[in-house]
Amino acid sequence: MRQLNLDQLRTLIAIVDLGTFSAAAKALHLAQPTVSLHISELEARLGAPLVLRGNRRITPTAAGAALVERGRKLLRDTDDAVEAVKRQAEGRVGRVRLGTSTGVLVDLLPQVLEALGAEHSGIDVEVSIRGSFEAMERLTAGTLDIGLVAIPQPPLRGIVVTPWCEQPMMAFVPRRWKAPKRVTPAWLAAQPLIFNEATTHMYRLTMEWFAAAGFAPRARIELNYDAAMRSLVAAGYGAALLPLQQSTDMAPGNDRMQILPVSPKLTRRVGIAHRQHALLDGATLSVLEVLKSFSQA
Repeated sequence: MRQLNLDQLRTLIAIVDLGTFSAAAKALHLAQPTVSLHISELEARLGAPLVLRGNRRITPTAAGAALVERGRKLLRDTDDAVEAVKRQAEGRVGRVRLGTSTGVLVDLLPQVLEALGAEHSGIDVEVSIRGSFEAMERLTAGTLDIGLVAIPQPPLRGIVVTPWCEQPMMAFVPRRWKAPKRVTPAWLAAQPLIFNEATTHMYRLTMEWFAAAGFAPRARIELNYDAAMRSLVAAGYGAALLPLQQSTDMAPGNDRMQILPVSPKLTRRVGIAHRQHALLDGATLSVLEVLKSFSQA
């Protein structure tokens, strides 16, 4: 036996609810011969009469009544399934995997997630801490949907990177140190230093800043967690070059560090990386739209 035809099932339910073929045809915007054909084909497929054709009102047979009862639930489930797909395609629901560094996570991402919760409450954003290199690798492999990465990045086939924000790099110096009002590579290179690990974009940015002034200092320690680096500075272990986080670094009571401008100026640029738009689902496109509304680039 072939599978049920949902249009024919919908026609049967309309006939039982409205009582006549003509009323069902009008409600479903079908020609009356089409309604009659739906019922005859449905009866032939199931091998049982489904309606009793009276003079004034159509009534279901026992088999027809049983089919109508179960058919209502089937059509509801079908409509729910179609609506679920529609919500997913339109970006109203879904899960989006987003990778970002700790610096962006602390300073900018909370605002983005708050806006997403207000505008797209059905989207679940799964945030993970990823360095830029790892984020780009995962985007290529399809295990990440969006990456907030340091730019510029080497071009990767199928991956789009657009500027998003810029963060000024500052010298973070223990409070008890005597430091100049503007920190130069020469002064900083003579101090105990805390760097990001050598595989990171931040390390390359830092070393290029020193190298332009003719210095190649070595760090006392290398690690990739911004909050830990700030804690070590506050403890007097060393100085660090880090992006300024307005929401935390400038908060009252942060009195264990000096946060000083550097000369020459140094800026960390962050971009939004993702696959080409044609390959993205609606939820990812919705998250990208909100991210771009916060663009500071």
